[in-house]
Amino acid sequence: MDPKDLRITDHTYHLPYERIATRPPAERDSARLLVCGPDGLKDRWFNELAQELPAGTLLVLNDTRVIHARIRFRRATGAVIECMVLCPEGDRPLEEALNEPAGTRWWCMLGNTKRWKGEELVLEPEGRRFAMRKLDERNGEFLIEFRWEGGKPFLDQLDRFGAVPLPPYMRREAMPDDEERYNTVFGVHPGSVAAPTASLHLTPELLQAMAQGGISTVPVTLHVGAGTFLPVKGNTMREHAMHREQVRISRGTVEALLRQLGKGPIVPVGTTAMRTMESLYWFGADLAAGTSMGGMQVDQWRPYAAKAPVETNTALEEVLHWLDQRGADHVAGTTALLIAPGYRFRLADGLVTNFHQPHSTLLLLVAAFIGPRWKQVYAHALDHGYRFLSYGDGSLLWK
Repeated sequence: MDPKDLRITDHTYHLPYERIATRPPAERDSARLLVCGPDGLKDRWFNELAQELPAGTLLVLNDTRVIHARIRFRRATGAVIECMVLCPEGDRPLEEALNEPAGTRWWCMLGNTKRWKGEELVLEPEGRRFAMRKLDERNGEFLIEFRWEGGKPFLDQLDRFGAVPLPPYMRREAMPDDEERYNTVFGVHPGSVAAPTASLHLTPELLQAMAQGGISTVPVTLHVGAGTFLPVKGNTMREHAMHREQVRISRGTVEALLRQLGKGPIVPVGTTAMRTMESLYWFGADLAAGTSMGGMQVDQWRPYAAKAPVETNTALEEVLHWLDQRGADHVAGTTALLIAPGYRFRLADGLVTNFHQPHSTLLLLVAAFIGPRWKQVYAHALDHGYRFLSYGDGSLLWK
């Protein structure tokens, strides 16, 4: 079946609200781990992940960090207008936009807009002025101009005035421990408005144990957007528009992936790491075909239009050649890649991931990776008390 004709109702399940984890486990690696492999299903703990991966495995980690993307302004009437920053105007690089010293423009989601007349809203704690005003609107999102004093970067203003943007299904305010627990222990590049949640289970001790067991890691960066929470609402996938997210992959990671081909498993930790490295392949395929217009720009349906895609090693070699020509040390761009049943995986052999929302594109990715077994995996998790979604338990899925 053409993925455009897939019906989300054929790839969903019922999730009782009480099965959603609204708090993190006591320790990061104390979450449960459901392993799905050639021998069926096994119930394990996340701190046993090193024993479940063969020596020579290459783990791919998303090293983004969640920013304080949720800001609350108050009108003179007392009405609270909540602002959730999404992405900079004109798809400017996040690193650049977060470092603006006095003003910046971002597309945002706003709450309680019916009670806002559009006047400038200001926060002034301790005499420092931080203001926003509305410039434009499209498809339910608002272009907001932020202005502030003091010359410090926009990221500092978010740290000062904003809060951790917990997923809406948690139905609670962010607490002090969310500052740490809704970020990974290895995240270094700020820009996400949602966490790469499978990686939340990793600890320095677990990463060290895996290294001692011959398991290596490489980073990629995908800044997770709020679109990751959007359900598929159309009757078929043809009606669903994937959100576009910024990505960055270093030369060292491209070289490591190329060396790993045919030598050992490549296992992304999280669907964001999976989509990043598979997008890297399609960028290389575009370079080989002479159709790339510059940096990485992978569209939603790109894989399903390919008649004769190139081999994986050829695609990665093309990316390295592109970097050599430019004297560059990384690839940067955007991806809106949709991975759905019918997709052929070019790099991933396994996947570490959490249990995803019904009616989501993340569930489609899992169904594409392990086939109809996804129903067995989710039924087992529901029957055996696993916790679901961002702060929930994890799984190790083999292709």
